Amino acid sequence: MKFLLVLILFAVATYFLVRLVQERGLPGTSGSGGGGRGNLPGRPKGPQGPSRPRPPAPRGPDDDDDFLRELDRKRRSERDDSDS
Repeated sequence: MKFLLVLILFAVATYFLVRLVQERGLPGTSGSGGGGRGNLPGRPKGPQGPSRPRPPAPRGPDDDDDFLRELDRKRRSERDDSDS
């Protein structure tokens, strides 16, 4: 019976310690980068609110239509110059 009581007390203390770390972050971390609420399910967002989605941007030159168009134009002009 004593073991069960100690186990329950340990579980409750662990639960509250985890909740405290989730709310305030880990000691020694600056700002909300190391801790804070994060994106826990069922939890409201912090004071910063939901972040705005970024517009899709090219991730590399092979995704950029303008770059590919210019590259094709340069290749055609080089090929036409070498044929003459």
